Amino acid sequence: MRFKVLLRFLCALPLLWTVSCSRDTQNPGPPNIIYILADDLGYGDIGPYGQRLIETPNLDRLAAAGMVFSQHYAGAPVCAPSRYMLLTGKHAGHAYIRGNDEWASRGPVWDYRAMAADSTLEGQRPLPEGEKLLPQYLREMGYRTGMFGKWGLGAPHTHSVPTKMGFDRFYGYNCQRQAHTYYPLHLYSDLVRVPLDNDTLAPHTGFEDTEEADYAVFRQRDYAPDRIFEALSAFVEEPSEKPFFLYWATPIPHVPLQAPERWVDYYREKFGEEEPYRAGKGFGYFPQASPRAAYAAMVSYLDENIGRLIDQLKARGLYENTLILFSSDNGPSYAGGADPEWFASAGPFRPGYGRGKGFVYEGGIRVPLIAHWPSRIVAGSRTDHPSAQYDVLPTLAELTGFEVPETADGLSFLPTLLGQPGQQQHQAMVWAFPEYGGQLAIRAGRWKLLQRGLNDSLRNPGPELFDLWEDPAEQQDLSTALPQVRDSLLDLLRREYRQPEAPGFRLREWEAAEAP
Repeated sequence: MRFKVLLRFLCALPLLWTVSCSRDTQNPGPPNIIYILADDLGYGDIGPYGQRLIETPNLDRLAAAGMVFSQHYAGAPVCAPSRYMLLTGKHAGHAYIRGNDEWASRGPVWDYRAMAADSTLEGQRPLPEGEKLLPQYLREMGYRTGMFGKWGLGAPHTHSVPTKMGFDRFYGYNCQRQAHTYYPLHLYSDLVRVPLDNDTLAPHTGFEDTEEADYAVFRQRDYAPDRIFEALSAFVEEPSEKPFFLYWATPIPHVPLQAPERWVDYYREKFGEEEPYRAGKGFGYFPQASPRAAYAAMVSYLDENIGRLIDQLKARGLYENTLILFSSDNGPSYAGGADPEWFASAGPFRPGYGRGKGFVYEGGIRVPLIAHWPSRIVAGSRTDHPSAQYDVLPTLAELTGFEVPETADGLSFLPTLLGQPGQQQHQAMVWAFPEYGGQLAIRAGRWKLLQRGLNDSLRNPGPELFDLWEDPAEQQDLSTALPQVRDSLLDLLRREYRQPEAPGFRLREWEAAEAP
């Protein structure tokens, strides 16, 4: 009798691992959670989303055994704010971090050699004191937590570093500027700099007259993604009775185009001769003799390591009870020799400058999401449920039992993962981005409204309105033809936008117009 009462109680809990309400011998306990975040990987850069040139067999298998989301969004079109929104559950209209802020008031933060000599110049603007992130909630639920890859949400010697923000273990780049080379002088292990066996070659060093032999200098000894993978693999290998949350924020395939030569050689043979990328003087990235081959090599190298991680989970008996989520922080880059048009990196959306990374059109914010959990998520399933990365925190809250903070804007997509009824829908999804001229966007159902030039009145074309059901590539502006839809979305955007605390994230034209 007591067992039946207890069983009914457990079945009432909102925890995913009790959904089947099976007996203890079949209940595997709380799931491990792995969230893999690629960097500048486009919607169309991998096989499950239509890529034909770059080979991603492990992601193909992951998708075939799990669920593919067709309408998933990054929180922002660049690195730092997108990561912030993922870890806080806030959309850009309410977020503290809304753009890349290198915290330049400290001094020469873009001087690589100065940073090497003075670690106080590394890192980005810190998060507010008391900000609570996803790993802190999960740690309270009994998880051990590890982050591996690129942080970008604080600086050394501040409170805003991974191991002070909920992660038990961190290995990787603290500073996203440092990640502009894959052969850095050091990475961080928790709070400590770990030197790598590389020479000082400052990012954005380029030669307009680079010869074939000169490219070898940009390939050094310690490839940072190798070291990062070794650290995360060791984290998985640690014996523990606790479930784990692993946040793998890989820097790949963000430029510069640097990849293991075995993979570059493979794609050189596949693609044939191509025009080198010769970084000129100024803010170019490292030169690359075979830019298309190198870009594809980076993606396939990442895919290969995902396969290695899955093999490790299987070998340790963890695979069946591990939820894996794979996504990207924003749309594809157009810089540093990346060729999003040739690869169709944005899939059905328009790539390149003005439409890809850095912009709130679909090519800059629509990203892949693959969800995989054997026997829990239906193999080969696909969903058109519109979701955003700030939905991940509420989803994992429902999964593990912690309370969603009142400040969160996201909605759990757990019912979608399980194929169950009751999925809530967003009234609206919001983007507020102060860079690239200042931009706003809002999506409500089929309609998307965006506005550019909000920090540059000379380039402010006024609001644009698109019907994403009929025009997913955003080619026909309906703002004049449908003024009622346009104005209702503008009103909704006004309600969802809060002036940012940091002055550098403000949208001057919008805020001036909205001021009483």
